[in-house]
Amino acid sequence: MTTTAPRLGNALARLLILAAALLGTLLAGAAPASAHAALTGSDPKDGAVVATAPKEVNLTFSEQVALSTDSIRVLDPAGRRADTGEIRDLCSGSVVRYGVGLRAGLPDGTYTVAWQAVSSDSHPVAGAFTFSIGAPSTTSVALTDQAPGGGLVGVLYGIARYLSYAGFAVLVGGGAFVLVCWPRGASVRPVQQTVVRGWLTLTGATLALLLLRSPYTGSGKLSDAFDLAGLKAVLETKTGAALTSRLLLLGAAALFVAVLFGAYARRTDPKEKKDLAFGLGLGGTVVAAGIAGTWALAEHASTGLQPGIAMPVDILHLLAVAAWLGGLTVLLVALHKAPSVERSAVERFSKVAFGSVAVLAATGLYQSWRQVGSWSALTGTRYGQLLLVKIGLMAVLVGIAWISRRWTQRLAETTAPSPTSPTEEALNADDAPEAEAPEDAEDAEDADGADEASEAEEADEVDEVDEPTEAAASGGPAAAAVDPVRAAQLARQRAAVATARRKRERDADPERAGLRRSVLTEAAVAVVLLAVTTVLTSTEPGRTEEEAGRATSASGPAAVPDRPVDIRLPFDAGGVDGKGVVRLSLDPGRTGSNALHIFVERPNGKPLDVPEIKVALTLEAKDVGPLPVAPDRIQTGHWSASGVQIPMPGDWKIQVTVRTSEIDQTTIDKNVKIG
Repeated sequence: MTTTAPRLGNALARLLILAAALLGTLLAGAAPASAHAALTGSDPKDGAVVATAPKEVNLTFSEQVALSTDSIRVLDPAGRRADTGEIRDLCSGSVVRYGVGLRAGLPDGTYTVAWQAVSSDSHPVAGAFTFSIGAPSTTSVALTDQAPGGGLVGVLYGIARYLSYAGFAVLVGGGAFVLVCWPRGASVRPVQQTVVRGWLTLTGATLALLLLRSPYTGSGKLSDAFDLAGLKAVLETKTGAALTSRLLLLGAAALFVAVLFGAYARRTDPKEKKDLAFGLGLGGTVVAAGIAGTWALAEHASTGLQPGIAMPVDILHLLAVAAWLGGLTVLLVALHKAPSVERSAVERFSKVAFGSVAVLAATGLYQSWRQVGSWSALTGTRYGQLLLVKIGLMAVLVGIAWISRRWTQRLAETTAPSPTSPTEEALNADDAPEAEAPEDAEDAEDADGADEASEAEEADEVDEVDEPTEAAASGGPAAAAVDPVRAAQLARQRAAVATARRKRERDADPERAGLRRSVLTEAAVAVVLLAVTTVLTSTEPGRTEEEAGRATSASGPAAVPDRPVDIRLPFDAGGVDGKGVVRLSLDPGRTGSNALHIFVERPNGKPLDVPEIKVALTLEAKDVGPLPVAPDRIQTGHWSASGVQIPMPGDWKIQVTVRTSEIDQTTIDKNVKIG
């Protein structure tokens, strides 16, 4: 069918611009995954001062990680490698621990341990800490400020992830829309183009993810995307296997698309068409579930709590998203570029969308419980906050879908069309017997011929109006026939008349115009929702973040010999750079002399340089204190004091005063048990 897309009104154009702006904001503000697998402990501990050099450095993680030969580096105060480069697997049962040996004869000073790994949910994680041999010293080690998976490579990787989700939704949802809701759409060219573009987008995005994977989890350099050694290493990982499997399944999807828009679209016998539709539906479901499984097998669903249940649930969730949002995309294209789409097709899609929403609600509830786990994680973690945004957008989307459903009902209640309304005649075409409906390509071509004949008639009217002028200007009709400028002008006039005619036909049908507007609004919100979902899949789950926080911070520990007291104190002094976290370590955390180390960090975990830090210790039960401690600045964000005396055991209040500017400061405190 030959049609021209309508021009959108100013309000709808502004809506799309707003959706694009929101999408850009979400993608630009999305920080890379910071700690999907968290470092829960180390030996030596962060900030510890040991008397003699240890033989090795051990790191303990909250979940399984993948390490390369260069994943753990120990650097001396001058920035030289102090480790042997041999990674040792020290895992035992549920304890995930790795170590690296140190060289013999290391001098005293402050050493930096920098580590980088890939967590079991496929996201890169990294970090660094220091320990000292003998006594702390200055260090020349300068670590990069770029977070793992950040920089240009991280941005490109995030865009490719978004496009892969969008391509999957359009490919799967578009194919389902044609088979289930609008079989005649298989012969409509704009629908064919939309589904094929979904396949091309998913295929191109998958290839980009495969090439970018090595620099994304490693060097961060875009030039390494074409490093064959890095690509070979990626193919040996779980993520590489998932992406390769996706490409193979996309080959099968290409066959599905070719049959759907080829043999299926040309079938005229009802029984043959029904049999072919059954085969396409069965095969397409298997292929779609397989492609969805490549996400479930490599990301959040494959690790953590109940992976055996979580992976099938994740596949169902992705298929429901595709059926709804992908079908919505194809419906929008059909409403704008194929005005003769039957109202029965819209009604069937309305039922499919309702079922998809029900599946999304059930699977989303389970995923939320699994990934968040508590009310505090829902509001106090980045994952939980993004989840609340997603829930809000889903609520808006369901509300708009309800409006679309009302428009669909109004379409069904429309009275018989007047003889002068071609659009309404097309709208009610599904009420006619099936033999009269244009269900195959030949009927579509007849409809195209009718459109072209109508356009030709209007063009003839233009010619009749303009030919006298042309004859007067050129001396006769023959001159007009050979004048290319005049011929081009007439062609533009014909196109303008045809476009205006089709616009009048659409505008003469207020129910269909209302449905188009509501579906377009629904699609705009879906664009933003898909962006939030993409960011959510690259964010550390709230349950994991809280568990890691409990493992790495002490909320009042009973101190034991050779085990420092570690506390974590969030603060907000106001002003610029007024928010952050103070990490305090008191070693060995018992009566007598102790070494105090304080680390001041921004909310994103990077060191924060503040003008002044003061500490006071008070044992209120015995009326002792406050005992002031004046730590010395070691380096950016690191303060230290030696010989801190704890005169007696008990529940001590540790007060920390942080001054972030000339006028901004705050005091925070915490009670700890010191034995």
